[in-house]
Amino acid sequence: MQLNLDELTPTVHRLKRAEGQLAAVVRMLEEGRDCKDVVTQLAAVSKALDRAGFAIIASGLEQCLKNPDESLDKKDMEKMFLSLA
Repeated sequence: MQLNLDELTPTVHRLKRAEGQLAAVVRMLEEGRDCKDVVTQLAAVSKALDRAGFAIIASGLEQCLKNPDESLDKKDMEKMFLSLA
């Protein structure tokens, strides 16, 4: 299944923001910041990654509906969804 990068531009931006947030988490730990602040920031990173993953899977599903890919079956799609659960 080939993904359409044009459709995933917002997802790429979300991943870049998450990358920055993760760097901030590392800095916060190195600076000895409050646990609650670190966990809050880490939760935001985790949610951003999950949303990006779901957007990628949704785009892939749309592609599969438009252009069926015989190499990708129902079990493969199920594994992708469960990997993010």
